[in-house]
Amino acid sequence: MIKPKYFVESLAKAGIDFFAGVPDSLLKNICAYLTDNSPKEKNIIAANEGAAVGLAAGHYLASGQIPVVYMQNSGLGNTVNPLMSLTDEDVYNIPVLLLVGWRGEPGKHDEPQHVKQGKVTIPLLDAMGIRNTVMATEEVDLKQQLDDAIAYMQETKRAFAFVIQKGTFDEYKLQSVAASGLTMSREEAIQTVAGSIEANAVIVSTTGMISRELFEYRANNSMGHNRDFLTVGSMGHASQIALGIALEQPERPVYCFDGDGATIMHMGSLGIVGDMDVKNYTHVVFNNGAHDSVGGQPTVGLRIDIPAVALACGYQSVKSVDNIIDLKAALQEKGESPRLIEVKVKKGARKDLGRPTTTPIQNKEALMAFLKS
Repeated sequence: MIKPKYFVESLAKAGIDFFAGVPDSLLKNICAYLTDNSPKEKNIIAANEGAAVGLAAGHYLASGQIPVVYMQNSGLGNTVNPLMSLTDEDVYNIPVLLLVGWRGEPGKHDEPQHVKQGKVTIPLLDAMGIRNTVMATEEVDLKQQLDDAIAYMQETKRAFAFVIQKGTFDEYKLQSVAASGLTMSREEAIQTVAGSIEANAVIVSTTGMISRELFEYRANNSMGHNRDFLTVGSMGHASQIALGIALEQPERPVYCFDGDGATIMHMGSLGIVGDMDVKNYTHVVFNNGAHDSVGGQPTVGLRIDIPAVALACGYQSVKSVDNIIDLKAALQEKGESPRLIEVKVKKGARKDLGRPTTTPIQNKEALMAFLKS
């Protein structure tokens, strides 16, 4: 395996010391090392992967040094536009080193939302004209790969991508974990909200731990899952899925269970929700200031005022709570809609937390049947 320290120091020797991206479970060790050992301005956890390419381009323009952008392969979709219309050799010809976690690698078991992306990761890079290789898993082999990649980028000013398999980087535990002082668990908060909604209400939950905890709550209480849409992929888009349902069925209460990282990723969606003036829409943002599903890397969630942003975007009522008593009170208030409730929770999840046992298609069909009732 590759030691994160070795990898980062090898890049530094070539003058490469700027990183931007969105954390990934396959890259959590390298991301944790960067968080602990790079200045804040040299390792920026971006709102989304496309924004990371923009940051990288700005760094290159100002310094002339090659930047690094890291992501899960699902994030390639967010990078297509800036990679094709900004950094491409037919436009501004800006070199970028891409680190792409290969979820859904063909022949290896993974969650359903990663299967298709795993199949098309390398073909997509090829189609964009981005030279790529699967990263070596031993340092002695990686050295030659790095030398070749850097020489290629310096000569051509074009992007190069390392596709990274599970287990490539040696383990590294994040050390610089800031204490938030929050005591309410996300799972407890999810159970509180899900247990209090109207009988005909539906929930659209975002990708990661939130959907897993909602599914397990339903399963443990023999409730069935037909009232929930588990957005297992498409990070940042749950609020718009919920909005689409709310607009089509204005008499049905619709709840979006979102995370801080997902909300920030496509924050412009708040403006669309606010502008549509839906009267049956509740946006619940569980904010722990971290990308909890992929290693706990920090977001800016606890350093910005999400309710104020929502209010400025046209939400009719907003609330921020950090304990069960206030959460229950906020749910009972039934403020004007669209409304947003920010629920500040501590990081982490149970070690034995399960995953959904239904397929995405089964989930879709059960929800659609409920929506017809």
